[in-house]
Amino acid sequence: MTQAILLEDVEDLGQRGDPVDVAPGYLRNYLIPRKLAAAATAGALKETQRRRAAAEKAERQRAEHEKQATTLLSKTVLTIYQRAGEDGKLFGSVGAKEIVEAIREARGLHIDRHKVRLEQPIREIGTHTVEIELADGSVAAVKTIVTQEK
Repeated sequence: MTQAILLEDVEDLGQRGDPVDVAPGYLRNYLIPRKLAAAATAGALKETQRRRAAAEKAERQRAEHEKQATTLLSKTVLTIYQRAGEDGKLFGSVGAKEIVEAIREARGLHIDRHKVRLEQPIREIGTHTVEIELADGSVAAVKTIVTQEK
């Protein structure tokens, strides 16, 4: 058996970056020509370990950043000004786009508008709770106050 490092995910063999034992002919005739794997040398194994450690560190930092963003968004109160009639009905509506812009102005966070959970756009003046889904699957509830323009 020969040891190889996978350059891509290979079904029934392993994930990218994994060192695996394969037959020499399989490595030479199938994996290397298709750029699915490379022969495992001491330097290549060290490089794989370094990359894996860097990826784990980046993932921990991303998770910490998402946790801070969730905490920050949960404490956020947005105030959005819209034109409205005397009965409190808005002449337009407040949708995900307006909410994302308000978050960007208030906290400097860039959030995808598709992550804003609104069943229907907000069409009335008042206080509303808007849920925002973050990349790690957590959900932040943002208090949104829609008031009439002056």
